Amino acid sequence: MTTIEPGTQSSGRLWTARILSALAVLFLLFDVVIHFMRPAPVVTGFAQLGYSLSLAVPLAIIELVCLVLYLIPRTSVLGAVLLTGYLGGAVASNVRIGAPLFTNVLFPVYVALFLWGGLYLRDAALRAVFPVRK
Repeated sequence: MTTIEPGTQSSGRLWTARILSALAVLFLLFDVVIHFMRPAPVVTGFAQLGYSLSLAVPLAIIELVCLVLYLIPRTSVLGAVLLTGYLGGAVASNVRIGAPLFTNVLFPVYVALFLWGGLYLRDAALRAVFPVRK
C-alpha cells in the first residue's frame, strides 16, 4: 500500500489526516503509559471492569505493538485493524458493566474513527478500496 506524498494531495486533506491520526495516537500513547505506571484511576478502572491489575502491562504491550504497526506506513492498515479490535474489546468491557453510552462506551469508537479517518485521508490505496461515491 502506498501512502500519498504531500505534493499529490490537497494540503487541507493532508493536515486533517495528520491531526486526526495525531490525536488518536497521542491518546493511545497516553493510555499505554498509564497502563505501565498504574496510577489510582487505572487501578480503579480495572477493578470496575472486573479485570486483574496484572493485565495492565500485557495490555499496554499489545496496544503499543498495534500502535507501532499503525505508525509504520507499510503496516498502517494492519495496525488500524488490530487497534480496532483492541478498542472493540474496550467497548465490550464498558457495555458489560453498564457504563454511560456517549462518554465511556462510545469513546473507543471515536478513537477508532480518528485512526481510520486519518488513514483514509492520507492513503490513496485505502480510498480506492473504499471510495466515496457522489
